[in-house]
Formats: sequence, C-alpha cells, structure tokens
Amino acid sequence: QLQIVESGGGLVQPGGTLRLACAASGENFDNYALVWFRQAAGKEREGVSCINSDGDIEYVDSVKGRFAIFRDNAKNTVYLQMNSLKPEDTAVYYCAAEGRTFISRSRPCVLSSSKPYEYWGQGTQVTVSS
Repeated sequence: QLQIVESGGGLVQPGGTLRLACAASGENFDNYALVWFRQAAGKEREGVSCINSDGDIEYVDSVKGRFAIFRDNAKNTVYLQMNSLKPEDTAVYYCAAEGRTFISRSRPCVLSSSKPYEYWGQGTQVTVSS
C-alpha cells in the first residue's frame, strides 16, 4: 500500500518555474515506477513524465527540454521540475505509482495509459497565466 500526496502547484506567469513534489508513505518506495499525469479542463488525462525503478525516464514530446523528473528514494519523493512554463501547461497534475518486482523493475514506465498505476494522489493545480 502506498499513500501519495502532491504539492507545489500554483499560479505562475508564462516562462516561469514550478517544482511539484509527490511524497509517498509506505515501504519499498524504490520498487515503484512513478508517473506524473495532467488533466486540463475539458481534456483527457495525459501522461507527462515517468521514471521507473532503475531511473529510466520518459517524457511526452510537449515537455521535453522544459520539464525534468527525478526521484529521491531516501525521502520517498518524486519531483517534477517545470521550467519555461506555457499557458497550455495549465492543468491538474497527478502523481501515481505502479508496484514493480525484481523482475519487472527495469521495464520502461508507461505514459500512454493510466491503467498500470495502482496508487494515485489527489492532484495539484498548476495555472500558467499572465
């Protein structure tokens, strides 16, 4: 079991920066693949970035070069550093986790579907506006 809480959202001007944090309570945090999804008003949920147990990372094309995901297993936390924010980044950002085994830990994490992810946070609002 894993409980997840996101933080760090807010209102920022275009070109600004935010760092989201996803803190998890539970054991064996390093055995989880972690993902950030976002959902804008009236749109489908979109995978933004993920990191697997081995530290392999994926990004959706629209954030490559602007966002960075990293995890601190000692703090049971995964972060999403968001730079050069655009109005189209406005959304509720969700963190989710997928449990991995020793055998599956190296499998790439998934951005195209939310189905693998068993544990979800409540979301944090990011608004990019002048």
